[in-house]
Amino acid sequence: MEAEEIKVSGQAEEYLEAIYRLEKKMGSAKTMDLARQLKVVPGSITNTIERLERRGLVIHEPYKGVKLTEKGQKLALNVLRRHRLAERLLTDILQMKWSNAHETACKLEHAISEDMIKPLEKALKHPQTCPHGNPIPTKCGVILEKETEPLTGLKTGDSATIVKITEERHDLLQRLDTLGLKPGETVRIKEKTPIEGLIVVRVGRADHTLSHDLASVIRVRKL
Repeated sequence: MEAEEIKVSGQAEEYLEAIYRLEKKMGSAKTMDLARQLKVVPGSITNTIERLERRGLVIHEPYKGVKLTEKGQKLALNVLRRHRLAERLLTDILQMKWSNAHETACKLEHAISEDMIKPLEKALKHPQTCPHGNPIPTKCGVILEKETEPLTGLKTGDSATIVKITEERHDLLQRLDTLGLKPGETVRIKEKTPIEGLIVVRVGRADHTLSHDLASVIRVRKL
């Protein structure tokens, strides 16, 4: 069954997308993590998860978390495709800052119908990634990942091109935007402090000190 044939509410789409993101990052989606990502109280999650499970879209194992079924994953990737195309629309056509596009796209993605996607892709000149460098799923649900490594894995003196930012929280993206750390930029590791976990990077003519947590969401391709 194709993802577009499955009809669910906008709320259910948000849950499936959030579960997909958490599952890719952590192996499964725990209730507390879902609540944090969706900005809802944990108690409100149970009923929606039960509805998704009855429709065969997720499997919920107590104490282990929630995982998508094959049907749920197809739908989640369809939502993710619309989300990342919406981000491109906001940045490429409407000139919104790349650090602000994610949250607005969360609302816009539900308004993009299947018959809008092809002309939208044409208008955007068929982008392969979102503004944060993350790949846009194909119509068939395929994600073409480039080979990258975390910025934290580089050694002092290494240079690399930023490929993508794996976390898309507004505050985090704004911080990276302020520092000039975005896809396509070249960075060089000037210093690493193992005890504090800090990394000093050079971007252009400026040096910035990053925490390990901030540096870990930046994926790069070494030069």
